[in-house]
Amino acid sequence: MRWALALVTLTLLAACGADGEPVPPTRDATITISDHGVSAQTRWGFNRGPVSFSLGLGL
Repeated sequence: MRWALALVTLTLLAACGADGEPVPPTRDATITISDHGVSAQTRWGFNRGPVSFSLGLGL
C-alpha cells in the first residue's frame, strides 16, 4: 500500500505542471439508482495532450 501511495504522490507531483503551465484536474461523480440498488462512483484525473490519467472509486 505504501508503494501505491508513493507512486500516486509522485505521479501527481509530476502532473502539477512544474515544468510549464499548471494542469487543472478533471473530476466526475455519478450516483446511479436502479432496481438492483444505489451505486456511487467518483473519478479524478488529468489530461495533457495525448496523455490521460485517472483514478476512480466505485461503491
